[in-house]
Amino acid sequence: MSPLHPFENETQSINIDELTIENRLDRIELYGALVITRDQVGLQRALEIQTLINATVQSLQAQTDLPQVIEMKTSERIDNPFK
Repeated sequence: MSPLHPFENETQSINIDELTIENRLDRIELYGALVITRDQVGLQRALEIQTLINATVQSLQAQTDLPQVIEMKTSERIDNPFK
């Protein structure tokens, strides 16, 4: 897994199992499913999500001007060019 640097770009996306993690400048988005099984594969998945969460927490804690809450920008909808 390539390291995700939280809040540093709008282009990075990684998958752990069926869980997708998208990097944004103002948020980290997680969606999908992550199954952590009681085996080596499950351990690897758990360590990957732990690394991501730890990096996210460290990034947030390093912010000196962290607001109480941010206003979420709505995504712009565009027509499907293939229709």
